[in-house]
Amino acid sequence: MNLIGEHTDYNDGFVLPAAIGFCCWVAGARRSDRKLAIHSENFNETVEVSLDSLPLPGKKHWANYPAGVAWALEQSGKRLSGANVFIAGEVPLGAGLSSSAAIEVAVGFALLNQSGHQVDRVELAKLCQRAENEFVGARVGIMDQFVSCSGRAAHALLLDCRSLEFELVKLPAGVQLVICNTMVKHEISSGEYNTRRAECEEGVRELQGALPGIRALRDVTLAQLEKHRALIEPKVLSRCRHVVTENARVIRAVEAFKETDLKALGSLMRDSHRSLRDEYEVSCKELDLMTEIAAAQRGVIGTRMTGGGFGGCTINLVETSAVDDFKRQVSAEYLSKTGLSPEIYVSSASEGAQIVDTGTVRPAT
Repeated sequence: MNLIGEHTDYNDGFVLPAAIGFCCWVAGARRSDRKLAIHSENFNETVEVSLDSLPLPGKKHWANYPAGVAWALEQSGKRLSGANVFIAGEVPLGAGLSSSAAIEVAVGFALLNQSGHQVDRVELAKLCQRAENEFVGARVGIMDQFVSCSGRAAHALLLDCRSLEFELVKLPAGVQLVICNTMVKHEISSGEYNTRRAECEEGVRELQGALPGIRALRDVTLAQLEKHRALIEPKVLSRCRHVVTENARVIRAVEAFKETDLKALGSLMRDSHRSLRDEYEVSCKELDLMTEIAAAQRGVIGTRMTGGGFGGCTINLVETSAVDDFKRQVSAEYLSKTGLSPEIYVSSASEGAQIVDTGTVRPAT
């Protein structure tokens, strides 16, 4: 779950995600051949593929994700053993909570472990991103896979999406991550996402005449953007302004966490949402309403939309003592105003991927 830093990843910028306490469990047993027999508990389906020829199991099929990871690992030179793979996920599907990254990373760990390879977490994140980009066909950034690999309990992770250098940022005690699912996803989202990327790239091209050293919006300051604003079409200028100011907000949010300045953190989250709504235009009436309702509740430190936009979820930092009241009041008010019953998930920042001892029993869900 991204705390702040939206639509900055594909602009070589900064993000501040945290791993949340929902798991994708993968059990693997080595086979003597080069086949993967992959069973999904959630879909109650088994798919069998050959590591020597990895076709797509079917357009938009769940098995594309584990098969794609196997393909990316093999492409990188890591020869895999065949395996029987069992997948059980408790990450809500389609809620913007990185269920695909959870599957990819867990399967990657399992296949590497079964085949006797060491796990380099940064390399695995990059290979899982490649699987989703090139095998599944989704142009995602690396944030979800990276935090699924390298998240740390009680910490957020400041990630430089250009260098992949990262810093763990301790979260204040007594604060929970509360995710509110608006239960809507507007159809324009995928096309508009690609349009925003193109607009950012256009802005960089226009600015390069005056700022020849820049490679991405990550390299542009707000002062430079305002100085050269006449070079850029107004709508593109708004997109660029969001990215430039959002990168700055991420850095200031890290400082606020370190100084336990919760008031500043709340202001930064509010400004992030306003920028996503007004400058980047990726919010919607349901997300705006959800943040308005949340902001009025006791114990709320900050609230904003999170993810690509046009529906999906908000992220809320809420004092632990106020979480139960928050859930009850936000659910009731959102239902009364929209007719939709939101799903609300509560989590602390959690560990990323781990190998579990075979004697450990999976907890009931």
